[in-house]
Amino acid sequence: MDDWIVTMMLGASIFLGLLALIAFLWAVKNGQFDDEEKFLNATKFDDEQELNDAVNQERKRESLKKDYRPE
Repeated sequence: MDDWIVTMMLGASIFLGLLALIAFLWAVKNGQFDDEEKFLNATKFDDEQELNDAVNQERKRESLKKDYRPE
């Protein structure tokens, strides 16, 4: 095979890989993989103690966000 064919194939592969990476990062940023229904259905089957633990964890996260002040 000629060198230019290998170079073109390598270039096309890198281009398509970058395109796929950009599409994946865009989807993650825009919440395409967030499964809200999973969490809603999970609460139907949780008992009271698990729900209280989840609320406490969320409160801790919020307090940590308030305490963190970027300089």
